Amino acid sequence: MTIYVVKAKPKEDLRADLRQELSSGKISSLRPFGEELHHGLENARMFDGYAYWVEEDYCSPPLAMERRSVLDRYFDEITVEQVESDEEGWNRIKDRPMLWK
Repeated sequence: MTIYVVKAKPKEDLRADLRQELSSGKISSLRPFGEELHHGLENARMFDGYAYWVEEDYCSPPLAMERRSVLDRYFDEITVEQVESDEEGWNRIKDRPMLWK
């Protein structure tokens, strides 16, 4: 398992659609990664036009399944930075405003 801070530019014209998918439970029902992705996106932070969240992943390349199923539809410029733990990742972005207000 590897932990990442994800940085991604939201496609603003699809932001309401992403919110609907989160609210409906559609994302959390995806297996095997849905609950983790749902948690990350619900708690995502914004800074300089980019969303940031923490994601645990087992894929190579990172987030391959998540990108195919959800992320590439709603975000551009997706990058990841490996961190040691969930706590370290969330601490890095905790002072940023929430994506969902």
